[in-house]
Amino acid sequence: MLQRLFHLDDRNTSVRIEVTAGLTTFMTMAYIIVVNPSILDQIPGLRHASVSLAAATCIAAAVPTIIMGLFTNTPFALAPGMGLNGVLTYTICLQDHVPWQTAMGIVFIEGVIIMLLVVTRTREAVMNAIPLDLKRAISVGIGLFIAYLGLRQSGLTGIDYSSATLTGRLPHHLGVMFGGLALILTVILFVRKVRGSLLIGIAIMTVLGLAAHLTHLPSTTTAFVIPQLSTTFHANVLAALQPGMWATILAFVMSDFFDAMGTVVGVGQQAGLVDSSGNMPTLRNVLLVDGFAAMWGGICGTSSATTYIESASGVAEGGRTGLSSLVVGVMFLLAILATPLVTIIPYQATAPALLVVGFLMLATITKIDWGNVETSIPAFITIVTIPFSHSIAQGIGLGFIVFVAVMAASGKLHKVSPILLIVAALFLVSFIY
Repeated sequence: MLQRLFHLDDRNTSVRIEVTAGLTTFMTMAYIIVVNPSILDQIPGLRHASVSLAAATCIAAAVPTIIMGLFTNTPFALAPGMGLNGVLTYTICLQDHVPWQTAMGIVFIEGVIIMLLVVTRTREAVMNAIPLDLKRAISVGIGLFIAYLGLRQSGLTGIDYSSATLTGRLPHHLGVMFGGLALILTVILFVRKVRGSLLIGIAIMTVLGLAAHLTHLPSTTTAFVIPQLSTTFHANVLAALQPGMWATILAFVMSDFFDAMGTVVGVGQQAGLVDSSGNMPTLRNVLLVDGFAAMWGGICGTSSATTYIESASGVAEGGRTGLSSLVVGVMFLLAILATPLVTIIPYQATAPALLVVGFLMLATITKIDWGNVETSIPAFITIVTIPFSHSIAQGIGLGFIVFVAVMAASGKLHKVSPILLIVAALFLVSFIY
């Protein structure tokens, strides 16, 4: 049955590989169950609602991830987006004093707009208008970004900001030593081609983390929680439709639109789901589910859910079908009842998986035509901007703007897709204002 549903043989995979990939992806993104509530519960009206927010986060991740697996047969996992949850909390609610129900209405409307862009094929047209070298650059830039996140989680990027030369200085404490050991162990397993090396590395380092008291088992009284879901289904859509909220909605649409687009391009290339032109046959369905996820996040009372770059960790374990996504979704459903158990996985244990994924995604850089400056310069700008700005959308936007400028300077502006010209102009306006 699973063979027929997910076409495992056609993609040279198996149930065991897909399950391992799904578990790996879940472990590398399980942090969102704890981090998302810790950010959102600072909003007036949501304080002291961490248990409900954790359950809402799990549901916001589980439903679209399961749909993604069954509807698109791709190994993409989704969850409430980091970054957008910070903007929602600190800018919209705390700074602008927007009620949290209205903020969730903004998230819902943003999702509706993205869905409309998919249905009208606008989002797909934008992705297909991107030159192949820029698509490859997006993948490389995301790979560097993922590697940076892995280094930061491991504690191996200690920076002494008091130094005039901004020299990195490795901190000396148990957590960093643990992160270094986790990296060495995972790399050894990976180089030895041990099946499930990333998952095995996470499991071993979690056990060692418990032994070293870097993490702790939950008490028996809190090991399982009953979800209250008091924060779901409260989105105030009518209040969010007022003219004063339109600029905020547009900002959310732009950020979510291109963050998800970059992730799909980058991880899709890594999974071998794109053709020779860099296009993905199942792209429209993937984007449709991603749009639904944004809307679903507002309904659940979290930030908009989006496709996660951590999906690449499962792809690195061999995940190629929707079965791995299905496993991730089921794990999020189980985590609703056992949230404290999920929190025992230390950040240092999952960090090496992100570093290995970054290594694998960086290989795409060799496919960029560096002799063609018309695309290689914008590609380079995209690659360096994504990790340095901590934003996939900003890296894509700046790459588009530079590409249009270079083509104009070369007298070849007429060869640029009108869609890309419009998008570049929108990015330029957003950067200015």
